[in-house]
Amino acid sequence: MQQADQLADQFETHRAQLRSVAYRMLGSLSEAEDAVQEAWLRLNRSDVSEVANLGGWLTTVTSRVCLDMLRSRKSRREDSLEVHVPDPIVGKLDPEEEAVQFDAIGLAMLVVLDTLAPAERLAFVLHDMFGVSFDEIAEIVDKSPAATRQLASRARRRVQGAPTSDRDAGRHREVVDAFIAASRSGDFEALLSLLDPEVVLRADAGLAADDISGPAHSKLVRGALAVVEQALTFTKMAPYTRPALINGTAGTITVVNDRLMGVMHLTITGGKITEINILADHARLTALPA
Repeated sequence: MQQADQLADQFETHRAQLRSVAYRMLGSLSEAEDAVQEAWLRLNRSDVSEVANLGGWLTTVTSRVCLDMLRSRKSRREDSLEVHVPDPIVGKLDPEEEAVQFDAIGLAMLVVLDTLAPAERLAFVLHDMFGVSFDEIAEIVDKSPAATRQLASRARRRVQGAPTSDRDAGRHREVVDAFIAASRSGDFEALLSLLDPEVVLRADAGLAADDISGPAHSKLVRGALAVVEQALTFTKMAPYTRPALINGTAGTITVVNDRLMGVMHLTITGGKITEINILADHARLTALPA
């Protein structure tokens, strides 16, 4: 019993890191938790007495689980949803948490990662985000180190096009507050002034209960004018919208009668909004950690 408790304690010291790896691999909080739990089950079934680096062993196991999950879901997701927004991480909006969380991965990056092949995503996440060597990654994807390096290189070229947020938390908050105010007042010009001309809005409403054939209200909108017109259709919900910390930067949540109705993440570059990702899928919102 004492040995089992000791193993559980060791696992807990690595849980946060494993969850971070799995979330970047999967873009889903629930699937990330499932992957970490599976790593725990495999640890319990394994003899790790000779393992010198338990953290590395657990990262490898979690990565293999994630790779299997990515491979099994990829075709299913492509068939079911044209617009997909990864699960957001919602936190309290305060200066101390902003300072801690600002290196968190944004939804815009996760959207790009979703376009990668499973092995490419794994190679990029493990090497570029967590510093795992190509020799170690090669064993997970069952390829040579040289081929694994190429996987990461292809992924890196795709990821370089992803919008990235400025690191000015104060400016982020100003833009979010201005966006909320302009939305509430229906101020077309004020909204337009906040947007990059090439801004992209992605809204994932999931599958409607009365239409299992495809997304009902999900949208992908490009260009500042089109995005403003779309944003103004949400004016009636603006009074219920307030700032929140979304994936480490300022964003918004919409709460009606204590029910979470939407989460919005803004990517802000050069003081302008370059990408808006909205999750409005009630089933997934309900499942988000409180």
